[in-house]
Amino acid sequence: MIRRKGLTSVELAKLAGVSSATISRAFSNDPRIKPETRERVLALAAEHGFRPNAMARSLNNSRSRLVALVVNTVANPAEAEGLDLLIHRLQERELMPLLLCCANHEDRGHLMRIASTYQVDHVVLYSDAVSVDDALDIFRSATLIVASSEPLEGRALFDVRLDATAATAQIVDHLVGQGRRHFVYLSGRASSHIDKQRMRWFADALARHGMAFEIVEHGDYSYESGYKEAALLLRRLRPDVLVCANDLMAIGAKDAAALLGLKVADDVAIVGHDGVSLSNWDSHSITTILPPAGIVSDALAQFISLTPASEPQQRVVDCMVRWGRSTGEFPRH
Repeated sequence: MIRRKGLTSVELAKLAGVSSATISRAFSNDPRIKPETRERVLALAAEHGFRPNAMARSLNNSRSRLVALVVNTVANPAEAEGLDLLIHRLQERELMPLLLCCANHEDRGHLMRIASTYQVDHVVLYSDAVSVDDALDIFRSATLIVASSEPLEGRALFDVRLDATAATAQIVDHLVGQGRRHFVYLSGRASSHIDKQRMRWFADALARHGMAFEIVEHGDYSYESGYKEAALLLRRLRPDVLVCANDLMAIGAKDAAALLGLKVADDVAIVGHDGVSLSNWDSHSITTILPPAGIVSDALAQFISLTPASEPQQRVVDCMVRWGRSTGEFPRH
């Protein structure tokens, strides 16, 4: 079977009786083209099998419309749910995501160098397994947007980060008000900037009550590590509160407590982070700290929509508490 050669944009323009610029506008939802003209161009394109060449168009205007999303892993519900929202925001703007999962990749630098050859316009750094310096060095022609909570150390970059100071204090005040005095922390990876920040928020809130974490155990953000570390800890200690680095670990800790015959909330309160949908299931009902729905994705998408010449901006998102049964009675206020 001989493959028929497709129509070029110049030939389509002649066929439609319009300019090449009009053809380009018809396929990019440019408001400068009349709706009836767009419909006629698209109808002719469909009839003759024309498809615009996005790569060629990017060479002409020096914009690829590609956005590299550098994440740890989409196996983590917190990252997957946040990415789902952001990807929808990008697609609404006719931007295409290029997803890089770095957590278990042996050579993250090589992975990012491959992605950089696609001339991406923007890079959103979610992963705390990749440093800001490495991302800047590899994606030199792209605009970097940081969402990993790594300290910027005076560098002027687009940055979206969370502040859970008030939400953390709200939880600590509530639990201390219940008479709880023995707090333990189950951390995520030692290299995680956001995990260190989360532990610091709790440490500061506890210090205002003259208290501190009695012990810190280390996990890796997985359900399995939350289950294992909580089971080992609860066999030798009886803390009042178990604060976990994320919701998956909190769910694992809840199951470990049940295995040992402990009643969650009555014998030990459990707190998570991220606000993943799973933690809100009635079978789990974990009290967790999270940003308001869609706020982070909207902020990232807004930064991406700015012109290349825009000055870097910073956005701080205040977190909130979603109360679950894992900490007993809900606050009355």
